[in-house]
Amino acid sequence: MYKLLVRPILFLFDPEKVHHFTFSLIRNMVKLGFGGLFRSLWQVKDKRLEREIFGLKFKNPVGLAAGFDKDAKLYKELDDVGFGFIEIGTVTPKAQVGNPKKRLFRLKSDQGIINRMGFNNGGVDAAVERLKSNRNVLIGGNIGKNTDTKPEDYTADYLTCFHALHPYVDYFVLNVSCPNVSSHAKLNDKDYLIELIQAVQKANKTYKVQRPIVLKIAPDLNDQQLDEIVDLVKETNLDGVIASNTSVSRDGLKASKERLDEIGNGGLSGKPITGKSTRVIRYLSEKSNKSFPIIGVGGIHSVQDALDKLDAGASLIQLYTGFIYEGPSLITDINKALLKREVHSS
Repeated sequence: MYKLLVRPILFLFDPEKVHHFTFSLIRNMVKLGFGGLFRSLWQVKDKRLEREIFGLKFKNPVGLAAGFDKDAKLYKELDDVGFGFIEIGTVTPKAQVGNPKKRLFRLKSDQGIINRMGFNNGGVDAAVERLKSNRNVLIGGNIGKNTDTKPEDYTADYLTCFHALHPYVDYFVLNVSCPNVSSHAKLNDKDYLIELIQAVQKANKTYKVQRPIVLKIAPDLNDQQLDEIVDLVKETNLDGVIASNTSVSRDGLKASKERLDEIGNGGLSGKPITGKSTRVIRYLSEKSNKSFPIIGVGGIHSVQDALDKLDAGASLIQLYTGFIYEGPSLITDINKALLKREVHSS
């Protein structure tokens, strides 16, 4: 019903306006008592789907990637549709409007999205207020820096978010690979990454309960750069990696050059990066001898896409663009396929 009826209507309108409209619609439907219907339609509850990663128990391995619920406004309702965990953010210390609009574009022929949102969010304190009422949703906190922050203060921004969110999230993601923020080069400098990771880890040790810390990387890294990521994880004792963020590449797209020129710069997500992100997962898994968990994200539009990422070495997966194109039934279908695998392998 979603792909035949709902999506064609939603796709007639501006993507960012549709995003906000959908949020309001879902929230109001739950308020009217439709939460139970959502759970009966899409949730798949089975102990065999549980995964213990980073010392945390995930009720199923299919999560929502950061960027969809930036401000922790809808995590409870999204839990109703069957996700095993929700990643909020990217959250920054201060609220910011992000890049000028128009900044979100569909590539319908490619089943992709290009965005240059620029970390638009209401700031970490607003997110914390909403998370205070959380009871049982496993939450990841994706954190970054404000656009106007000076380079010497980048680490302070991450630490501000880390301390504010620490009591309310289950794991942290250091977002250093988004192509839509300033000073992208410094955020990918290995020496700076070591400095940042160690500073956050030092802060983590001041708490009785420490949170897992993972790094989100780009899908465009070459083998040498991926080798450096493996070394970085080993050197800093990072808890894991999310592979991958959006891509700056436009290779192999069906969209015309004129359309792409009209859109301009931004991060590409969805079906066009399926193979790229899976390749990164496989390379990291094999090169590291599976020594750290990988959360696989990027172009999961089908059950097979999800299985490919898990088979490549991902411990968990996340949806974003695939969720927009395919709807909540994709979560259900993946979890049912995993259960079927369990039955056949036992």
